[in-house]
Amino acid sequence: MNNPDAHHLSHAISETDTICAPATATGGALAIIRVSGPKALSIVSSVCCGITTTTPANTIHFTRITAPVPDGTPSGAQVEVIDEALVSIFHAPHSYTGEDSTEIYCHGSQYIINKVLQLLVSNGCRMATPGEYTMRAFLNGKMDLAQAEAVADLIAASNRATHQMAMSQLRGGVSTELGKLREQLLHLTSLLELELDFSDHEDLEFADRKELLLLARQIDSHISRLADSFQQGNALKQGIPVAIVGAPNVGKSTLLNQLLGEERAIVSDIQGTTRDAIEDTITLDGTLFRFIDTAGIRHTSDQIEQMGIERSLAAAHRARIIIMVTEPGVPYPNLEARPDQTIIRIENKTDSFQAKYGIGIDELRKRLIAATPKLSDSNIVITNARHHDALCRAHEALLRVLEGLSCNLSGDLLAEDLHDVLSILAEITGGQITPQETLNNIFRHFCVGK
Repeated sequence: MNNPDAHHLSHAISETDTICAPATATGGALAIIRVSGPKALSIVSSVCCGITTTTPANTIHFTRITAPVPDGTPSGAQVEVIDEALVSIFHAPHSYTGEDSTEIYCHGSQYIINKVLQLLVSNGCRMATPGEYTMRAFLNGKMDLAQAEAVADLIAASNRATHQMAMSQLRGGVSTELGKLREQLLHLTSLLELELDFSDHEDLEFADRKELLLLARQIDSHISRLADSFQQGNALKQGIPVAIVGAPNVGKSTLLNQLLGEERAIVSDIQGTTRDAIEDTITLDGTLFRFIDTAGIRHTSDQIEQMGIERSLAAAHRARIIIMVTEPGVPYPNLEARPDQTIIRIENKTDSFQAKYGIGIDELRKRLIAATPKLSDSNIVITNARHHDALCRAHEALLRVLEGLSCNLSGDLLAEDLHDVLSILAEITGGQITPQETLNNIFRHFCVGK
């Protein structure tokens, strides 16, 4: 099942080559070397005993990896055994790339890995470029472009939330959602274009303008919701920003150290000790939090301290969660929170909360977890900046459609704007011809071997 829109790119990336690369990091007990392409089986059979071009698919075999011995070797042996290994066999199109593929499971010695790669290259392979396996999977229709990008996110996932979002996208969550929108847009476009085919009959109207306007608004609302979810997705991916704010010496730095479980911030009785924002991250219940300990907010004539206070206010403005810290007799800072921000108020140095001794810290962690957005399989969240940009442009094109419907614009002009929306959304999944430059920019961030 080849991708017809991307087929013309196959020559640009030498898809007819057979490629090889290690798929595991160095230093482990075992290593995996992947080989993919039209000559994968014949090349591997030349270095792995017992493997042939007719070896059955979906099987694993014990083998000895051998190399020719240079002429004049004293032992007189014709081959040298490099390693004893396992080889798995995959026949096209039933493989990750959609091509004939093999995976060699050898010992993790760097000498063995290099030797095996040298043997493969000398027998006709070339070393794969970053992301080339996944690019071939896309070009061969094994996954769409949004799913391919999810592979890199899955590899980079460092906590449960980012893993969950990457898996949702890899399983086609974003693609399925966009597919539904595409069907609605095609229905809308077909009604308008049907009118154009019968333009000689001025009294004939296939598309009721009020119904079209309602449908267009529903589609735009859906696209806008997806675009807006990028803020949530990016926060979960980079770490939910949490600003710790309050007057000097109320225990902000002590609180940060307790949350992190280390002496990250300097604690002192001297006011103005924290003059710049200090950032660090921890994972709570599978979600990454990015804590920012800020300078104490107060009136001061010290210019350096005042700069720190201004940065504190800026950090509080950027945060999704603000922990306001005070102590008995000291007022909370006067900050106006946005509707999308959560405020957690802590009165330190009391019986119920003492940051210095860790009293109340567990309850604070629970409140932080409760304040994070919850993910579910039905809750599609955009985490990719490229997808967000496309959705914003699709929204702008739909606004032109909505304006045109309100002004009773002619069907041909409305259809043109709708085609723009369809084209923009297709950029996300790669459902249209995707420029080689775009593909290179996407896949160059992948690791070699994937």
